Order: sequence, then C-alpha cells, then structure tokens
Amino acid sequence: MKIIRLYTGTDNESHFEEKEVDFKLSGDTEVSATEPATGIIFRQAPATHLSDFHPAPRRQYVITLSGQVEIETGDGTVKRFGPGDVMLADDTTGHGHITRVVGNQPRIYVMIPLK
Repeated sequence: MKIIRLYTGTDNESHFEEKEVDFKLSGDTEVSATEPATGIIFRQAPATHLSDFHPAPRRQYVITLSGQVEIETGDGTVKRFGPGDVMLADDTTGHGHITRVVGNQPRIYVMIPLK
C-alpha cells in the first residue's frame, strides 16, 4: 500500500514522496508493523478553510474521511487528497505547506500523532 509522506528537504522546503507500507502475513490477513501513537484527533474544516504556509505541528498521520483537500509545497507542487487517502505529515520544520479545502463540502479527517 502506498501513502504520501510530506517532509522537509535540505532546502528547508516541504516535499512529497511516496512511501510503501509493508505488510506481513498474520493468519489469513496481512498487517503492517505497529507504530507508537499518542492518540487520535477528529477534525472538521469548513469548505472555505485555508491555512497559509505552516509546518506540521508534529509527526502525524492524516487520513481524509470525507471532503477534499489540496496540500501545496513551496515549489508550487499541489496534491489533492480525498476520502481514504493517507498522508504522513513529517515536515515539522522549515517553510511548511499550504492546506486548502476544495469543493463545496467540509473536510472531515483524522490525525494520529506519532511518538
């Protein structure tokens, strides 16, 4: 399974990369390794939500449940995330990224802070 990682490069700008989540057979299902987390946060952002350049407040998984969001990096690269998409926000330093809800419905999402 592929997810998108948002990270800070040596240029102090945020960048995207694909990250593979590895699975191992466990009985008749496949599971990933456990990653220590500190909790779970549910959020809802209105259709008009825009957050200008900011780094992630902590390393965290962000999973969109409904609605759509665009994440834009300093070089103008934009990725759109919708229901079921998983992003690892790992750009906790540097210039950061822009978060913009798109479409006419609010975005509901889950944040899972990592230890």
